[in-house]
Amino acid sequence: MVDLKRARILVSNDDGIHSPGLAALEKVARSLSSDVWVVAPESEQSASGHSLTLTVPLRIRKIAARRFAVNGTPTDCVLLAIRHLLNEQRPDLVLSGINAGGNLGEDITYSGTVAAAMEGTLLGIRAIALSQARTNGKATRWRTAAHHTAGVIKRLSATDWPRNVLINVNFPDVPAKEVAGIAVTCQGRHKIGEMLTKGVDPRGNPYVWIGAERDEDPSFPGSDLEAVHPGKISITPLCLDLTHDRTMTELKKVFQ
Repeated sequence: MVDLKRARILVSNDDGIHSPGLAALEKVARSLSSDVWVVAPESEQSASGHSLTLTVPLRIRKIAARRFAVNGTPTDCVLLAIRHLLNEQRPDLVLSGINAGGNLGEDITYSGTVAAAMEGTLLGIRAIALSQARTNGKATRWRTAAHHTAGVIKRLSATDWPRNVLINVNFPDVPAKEVAGIAVTCQGRHKIGEMLTKGVDPRGNPYVWIGAERDEDPSFPGSDLEAVHPGKISITPLCLDLTHDRTMTELKKVFQ
C-alpha cells in the first residue's frame, strides 16, 4: 500500500517531455502528493520497449524544479531518476504515461510506457502504466483519462501486489461520462504488423513502413481488449517473471 499524501511520486512516459499526456498525468500526480518528480525523454520514444542505452553517454537536462528531460529511452529515464537523481530518497510510486494510444495485448512488449513501469518494478518500486486508447485519425480523448486517473491510482494504491508485478491501465476511447465501469483483465491478443506499406523514396531507395493496423481478437474472454472496446477501463496486472512453469516442469522430465 502507498500513502499518497506522503508519497514521493516519479512520473515518466515514452511520448516525450512535452507531450499532453505527461502534462495530464503530472497534474493528477500533483493533486495526490506534494512531492512529485518528472523525468521523461527529450523526444518521443514510442515502441522503444524495455531498451537501455549502453553505447553512448546520457545527458540530463533540468527544465524546472523537480522536472528533467533525458536524451534516452523511458527505461533510461526511470533508471537515472531512481539510481541518480532520487538516489538518497527513492520514490514510493512510479507513474508512466498517459500514453497517446492504448497499450493492449502484445502492445505491452513494444511499449515504452509499459517499459518505464517495468523498470520501476525491477528496481523495487510499485509502478503503474496508463494509456488512453484512441481511434486512428481522431483526436485523443485526454479528458477521459484525466477524469478517471486519480480515482484509479487511489484505489490501486490502497491495495497490495507482489514486487515483480506492475499494473497496466487502459482508458477507453469514449467521453469521460460514458465510461462503462472498470474491469480487471488479462492480456489480450493484439499484434501489430498486419499492414506493411512498400515504396520508393525520392532517392530511388526501396523502403518498408510498418503500419499501425493490428490483427486482434477483441472477443478473447476476460481480456483488456474485450473490456476497452465497449467502453470500460481495463486494469491488467503484469508479471515480470516470464518463466512458463508448466513447460519448465515438462522440460525437466526430458532433461533430467
